[in-house]
Amino acid sequence: MRLAALELRRFAVRFRTPVAHAAATRRQTSNIIVIARGADGSVGFGEGCPRPYVTGESEHSAASFVAAAADDVIANVTDLDDLRAWIDAHEADIDDNPAAFAALELAILDLLARQDTQPVETLLGLLGPTRAFRYSAVVGDSSATKLVLRLLRYRLAGFADFKIKIIADATRDRRKEALLRLIHGTGCRLRADANNAWSDAEGFIRDLGPMKDLFVAIEEPVKAGDLDGCRSIAKALRVRIVLDESLCRLAQAEALSRDPETWIANIRVSKMGGLIRSLRVADRLVSMGVTLIVGAQVGETSLLTRAGLAVAAAHQEHLFAQEGAFGTHLLAHDLCDPPVMFGRRGLLADAGAILKRPGWGVEVRQERLTD
Repeated sequence: MRLAALELRRFAVRFRTPVAHAAATRRQTSNIIVIARGADGSVGFGEGCPRPYVTGESEHSAASFVAAAADDVIANVTDLDDLRAWIDAHEADIDDNPAAFAALELAILDLLARQDTQPVETLLGLLGPTRAFRYSAVVGDSSATKLVLRLLRYRLAGFADFKIKIIADATRDRRKEALLRLIHGTGCRLRADANNAWSDAEGFIRDLGPMKDLFVAIEEPVKAGDLDGCRSIAKALRVRIVLDESLCRLAQAEALSRDPETWIANIRVSKMGGLIRSLRVADRLVSMGVTLIVGAQVGETSLLTRAGLAVAAAHQEHLFAQEGAFGTHLLAHDLCDPPVMFGRRGLLADAGAILKRPGWGVEVRQERLTD
């Protein structure tokens, strides 16, 4: 392969409904798209979601990284081995710009696989799925009426796995507790996502103690990186802890080796700095005995949903849950047509066909991109 150009575009579209949690309220996407153009005229696409409250990135910083890296990547990356070598040589830069590099890397992987007329999984030597992909329902913080309607809608659609956003507001969370107990039922599994809203473990244990029997896991209850605080919460409330913002790179995984049964790791391709780095972290965690969630950034399109399938398929027997694949359930329109999105019971439609097509196997509507 000879790269001719790496071009940056943006994809901005409103959400059908705002998504609120402790860290932010989002009403539209804020995604960057990289187009990798081969000298033979072939094209690959990649996506990243720069989020200040996740990785400290912005659209501007992501664009600056891609512009700065493009010439060096074009000059030095001609195949998969070159790409892996570039990643190893620029680890610190990617740590600072993971979503930006994710978009760049995913575009190159798509291009390489399309040129060889094979799926990305085949290019990377990955295993295929052993069963259907099933997604969790994700419910943001909202009024009591909206919460009830969304939970009931998901239940009627056959969902049995829920992730609920909670905030450090005692009144709202106690009201939420009562509603969840009413609607939860015996056939549902609930986990909570606190988005680092509590400043310390003691406060979280005090506030969430009355709800502890509802949840099988709590995601990011205290400030990112406070593993000892998370361990205290896990012990006091007898729940497992999901790490998201606290786990963005391979070096951070080693701290989990002493008590792997405590943790569930949320692997999001954009947050981790691309697919290759995501797979490296997932491989290491699974070898320790840590369970995985393949997660998603709010507002990601079918490009990132498709990339996440590679991680999910590679470790399907070690998955606690999958998140994302909202497509036009959330976006006014997707970048890909048809979108890669869940249907009834959270099952992904046409996954088998998608995974057999070259590259990412999706059709990108380039006219929906902006400069």
